[in-house]
Amino acid sequence: MARFGLLALLIIAAGSTGAAHGQSRQSDTLPPRKEVPKIEHPGVWQPPAGATQIPLWPANVALKKPDTGDHPEATGNGSPLVGGRKWHWASYITRPTMTIYRPEGPNTGAAMMVLPGGGFYAVAMDLEGTEICDWVTRLGITCVVLKYRTPQVWPKENGRAKRPKVLLGLEDAQRAMGLLRQRASTYGIDPDKIGVIGFSAGAYLVANMSNTTQRTYPVADAADRQSPRPDFAIMAYTARLWDPDKGRNNLELAPWAQISANAPPTLIIQAMNDPTDNVRHAMAYALALNDAGVPVDMRLYARGGHAFGMRPTKDPVTTEWPAEVKQWLHDIGML
Repeated sequence: MARFGLLALLIIAAGSTGAAHGQSRQSDTLPPRKEVPKIEHPGVWQPPAGATQIPLWPANVALKKPDTGDHPEATGNGSPLVGGRKWHWASYITRPTMTIYRPEGPNTGAAMMVLPGGGFYAVAMDLEGTEICDWVTRLGITCVVLKYRTPQVWPKENGRAKRPKVLLGLEDAQRAMGLLRQRASTYGIDPDKIGVIGFSAGAYLVANMSNTTQRTYPVADAADRQSPRPDFAIMAYTARLWDPDKGRNNLELAPWAQISANAPPTLIIQAMNDPTDNVRHAMAYALALNDAGVPVDMRLYARGGHAFGMRPTKDPVTTEWPAEVKQWLHDIGML
């Protein structure tokens, strides 16, 4: 994919998921967001000072490449503005990493892996990554941002996006979870208190991590013998889970969506007026978890749109969801 091609896709990435899954547009209920020029820079994403970025696999381990093959990694800013500020992404990622942020103050022993969104075109490293860790570490939780392989565009069949058989982001997330459990004593974390939070495409990865322990890559070392399933799961504005072909009032899951009774306690956050990821994805998934006996909580807000991260706007969800998550973590015994 050419450079211009990815930039063009990033313009529409925020809207492509919902359109591919039967989402009716709700732009009339949302205030306009300010568009800004999208600029791409060659180079590998680097974390802020104080964080440690770690490769998920040794350099000699061959990995399946994203759609762009060996294209050098790049960073850039997306559009429109969120909370009045630019947001930044990384893409053409062939060697995935996890970046560890140590907790501030007393260490609770809990850890939270952050899976940013980006429509599987890129990874929104600040809006849905580092900015989340700034908050998580203040709770005394170790935070880990996943930079997973992208782009991986979902193929279309009869006009509908279809899940790839091998999902690169899921492989990277499972590998990272294994590393965290194997190195728990080194990182000062409890191996039974490692959860995940995901946004948009990252939330879809959270659903996959929650419901399967099967890996699609060969075992590399002892880390891959650890359980890849999280101990708790938080999902914000998820998609790719509901089957829109069954009708708006039928909340059946997409054919590829798996549900396990062993999925961890789950909290789902969504705005009803999300123009990108239809709230029915979240509702269908929550009902399926509940039917399987999995504890699931939902926090639905009338307004908020999509991809708000933690940046305050006039919509209450943008300032209220962190406190909701903190209370929920207390409720399930993780804090």
